[in-house]
Amino acid sequence: VSNLYSPVSGEVVEINEAVIRKPELINEDPYGKGWMIKVKVKEPKELDKLLSSEDYQELIGAHE
Repeated sequence: VSNLYSPVSGEVVEINEAVIRKPELINEDPYGKGWMIKVKVKEPKELDKLLSSEDYQELIGAHE
């Protein structure tokens, strides 16, 4: 168990119960069934500071 830090401010509107029962989904399918929460973003401009998944992959040196 650890804290979950969000890069945006807002309200959690949905929690993925499947991940609670099967946490390995986060690693197995992070862009599909492994999502954790859905957030109603309070400040949409915060989204401009986020990396795309492609940019993040490049940043960490991962290759598909």
